[in-house]
Amino acid sequence: MEFLNSIDWEKELADNWPLLATMALKIVGALFVILIGLRVAGWLANLVKKQSMKSKSVDDTLGSFFGSMVRWVMTAAVFIAALQVFGVQATSFVAVLGAMTLAIGLSLQGALGNVASGIMIMLFRPYSLGNFVEIAGQQGTVKEITLFQTMLATVDNIQVIIPNSKAIDDVIKNYAGYQTRRIDLMIGVDYGDGLDKVISVIEGVVNAEERVLSTPEPIVRVADLGASSVDITVRSWVNTPDYMETKWALTKSIKETLDREGISIPYPHTVMVQKQAN
Repeated sequence: MEFLNSIDWEKELADNWPLLATMALKIVGALFVILIGLRVAGWLANLVKKQSMKSKSVDDTLGSFFGSMVRWVMTAAVFIAALQVFGVQATSFVAVLGAMTLAIGLSLQGALGNVASGIMIMLFRPYSLGNFVEIAGQQGTVKEITLFQTMLATVDNIQVIIPNSKAIDDVIKNYAGYQTRRIDLMIGVDYGDGLDKVISVIEGVVNAEERVLSTPEPIVRVADLGASSVDITVRSWVNTPDYMETKWALTKSIKETLDREGISIPYPHTVMVQKQAN
């Protein structure tokens, strides 16, 4: 304390004022560069994304990815510029960064792996924006693909974020990968109903549905003799966007038509046989 009290703070401040003022200006300048630079990076990334999505030659998936790439490149440039405000030259920074490559690679191997996987997703295109997919056991609609992750929205609108490395390494089911999909229904009817009539009635319902494709031809066949019912399999093809609505409509129409025709859809039941002792 005596040492601190013995220091002439006014003299020290006066002697070092130019240095302190210069340092304060550099700090303010660096903060200004970072704040403005990050805003410009975000604005430019959104602009690239929007313009790419407007272009007919660039699909929405690439537009989203390009926007993410621009944001990260601009962010890196902003921080390099902020360092230059303190007198750190870009060449010196690159040299130091090169010497730290191994350490950075080991510590950030997960993040770098996600970037590499993101680039692979863009190259091989296993899914695109708007596709309904199942990735790493998670189902949802693809909302965004960035350098590091893929974002899904589930059917009940929950956001699911999947690292790109996990997405590319796991099984991917793309329900929108082809133009058409097959609807499979299993209808159980009573053993006492005539099967020819049942098949004819169901075929009439399927053929009357406008969204069902004529090629491949719909199939209605006896599939199995169940414990409580004769099981009829119904297979029909539709355009992929019509899949769910057509499946719901067919299920409803088949049930209502079978009821009108007096064809029952039995509940599981057990028949008990009782014998009297002599």
